[in-house]
Amino acid sequence: MKQRGTVVSMIVLSPIKLAMIVLALLLAAETASAQTYTVLHTYPIGSGAWSGIRAPQMMAQGRDGDLYSTLANTGTLFDGTVYKITTTGTLSQVYSFCALTSCEDGSDPEGGATLGFDGDLYGTTKIGGKDGAGTVFKVTPLGVLTTLYSFTNSTDESAPVYTTLQGQDGNTYGVSEVEYNGQYGAFFRISPTGVFKALADFNYTDGSLPNLPTQGTDGNFYGTAQYGGKSNFGVVYKITPGGKITVLHNFAGYPSDGTRPIGILVQGPDGNFYGTTYQGGTYNEGTVFKITPAGVETVIHSFTFGQSTSTNLYDGQLPEAGLTVGTDGNFYGTTLNGGMTNYGTIFKITPAGKESVLHNFCYKTCDSFGATTPLVLHTNGELYGNTNGNSLGGAVFYSLNVGFKPLVDLVNWTSKVGSTVEILGQGFTGTTGVSFNGTAAKFTNVTDTYMTATVPAGATTGTVTVTTFTSTMKGNRTFLVTPQIKSFLPLSGIVGTPVTITGVSLTQTTAVTIGGKPATFKVNSDTSVTATVPAGARTGAGISITTAGGIASFGKFVVVPEVTSFTPTSGPVGQSVTITGNSFTAATKVTFGGVAATSYKVINDTTVDALVPTGAVTGAVAVTTAGGTGTSKTNFTVTP
Repeated sequence: MKQRGTVVSMIVLSPIKLAMIVLALLLAAETASAQTYTVLHTYPIGSGAWSGIRAPQMMAQGRDGDLYSTLANTGTLFDGTVYKITTTGTLSQVYSFCALTSCEDGSDPEGGATLGFDGDLYGTTKIGGKDGAGTVFKVTPLGVLTTLYSFTNSTDESAPVYTTLQGQDGNTYGVSEVEYNGQYGAFFRISPTGVFKALADFNYTDGSLPNLPTQGTDGNFYGTAQYGGKSNFGVVYKITPGGKITVLHNFAGYPSDGTRPIGILVQGPDGNFYGTTYQGGTYNEGTVFKITPAGVETVIHSFTFGQSTSTNLYDGQLPEAGLTVGTDGNFYGTTLNGGMTNYGTIFKITPAGKESVLHNFCYKTCDSFGATTPLVLHTNGELYGNTNGNSLGGAVFYSLNVGFKPLVDLVNWTSKVGSTVEILGQGFTGTTGVSFNGTAAKFTNVTDTYMTATVPAGATTGTVTVTTFTSTMKGNRTFLVTPQIKSFLPLSGIVGTPVTITGVSLTQTTAVTIGGKPATFKVNSDTSVTATVPAGARTGAGISITTAGGIASFGKFVVVPEVTSFTPTSGPVGQSVTITGNSFTAATKVTFGGVAATSYKVINDTTVDALVPTGAVTGAVAVTTAGGTGTSKTNFTVTP
């Protein structure tokens, strides 16, 4: 019997189960032939490995092709370091924390590192800083550290336990574990110049102890909180860039749903988000789940380690890290326990939920255990990760080769024509061409592992491809070409008026709105779309275009009201007249022959009832709104 954490597992081998083991070993041997697991580096005992790599310790590929992360209790004073490690396992220190008086530069970095648009590495320390409440830092690959913000522990959030993420708007975003007033955590933003803003405070009903979110293709942030929600089993949340929190899902717990999501979410090629829960599911051993941006959640796999009713007796158990998307469209992850020796697994799972174990961690007789780091897909096509333990009390850095071809990593993955895109990879010295979904682009080889390209005119949302003398490498995700609206004509008109919209990247237009209402449209070219002012359109709302690359909005279209008919066509003062047309909502005036009616009522956008006013004369009927005045083509006859 082996006891690890809160889980005790005992397997009694009956003849039937013994046969299952033999079969499992045969299947494992067959599976292992398709991938190669390699221990590349063993972290020294007491250097922050077993006690220093604490989940989730993120790794980021730098412009130089090396991987960067943090160790919580290494360095000169054992207050933590930023380090880099090559893909062959050579480790070197980048920065040692607590180099300043009273550790004003921070201490105990638990979260790892993320790559910024400037090529520097960003992260957080849990303690240290001016008030001992933690910091947000950036450090150059050469080891020059800048503290972007020191938490105060009294007037703002504190104890950031994860690294940060680089928003596509250029700002740095992160979460903290403790919020001074509520103790439930917070979501914050730091500008490139170091201006801090707490965007959202979690209040337990929308989650407690939030995990670092991921930015979706719609620009919003999607994440999980380990606790809180309706049943204290955790939640999936969405946060807008402005800080509005929406709970998309409250986990219900064992046996129907997951419990305690620890790992971060990842967005799949289908636009849905995928993640893991540490416990819950059919056997309370953890789950893999899918959730749509609208909040429809589905458990696609419940881990089954040790269950005699399972077809996979040696499945994983207790996943603590999130998932990574492979170039095959499947997801790759790790479990803390389970597998052939109950020391955890590396697994693959399809979007439909078909799971297979790729590697079994173990103790003294082999390599390592306690996989808590999310796998990172390097541009060389291999997966890399850390464990937080091995038989010597240390930990290991490992690779898993599943046969992926080299690829390119898009540092920024959404932008407009003319902007610069940063690309990571290898072999760029021999680059002969870069294209955005088939449209050739200008590029600059900065180094063999880092290049930039300019989004070309006519580019559409799709795959970025880098071609060299010897290979073709595709981007790790879809690049979104942001549409732009430059102008539209006419600036005003009645319902049914054709409007010509001029802009950039309009080829993939899927929707147009005018005055807040969907409009019928025709794509003329990449720079021109013609749309028709729809019924119900209102003055004050702009024109927007939706493409595969995003949404662009521009200006304010003026919707002019239109009077098409009225009944009766004649009558005396005091006569009730029903006026029919378009765009009558919020009408401010009705006239008969130029004389204002003192009594009228807007029934709906197409109907107004009015009484013929005293002093009215034979003439046109007119309705006035903020968009102008609509006048009938025929006269109303005022009778004695």
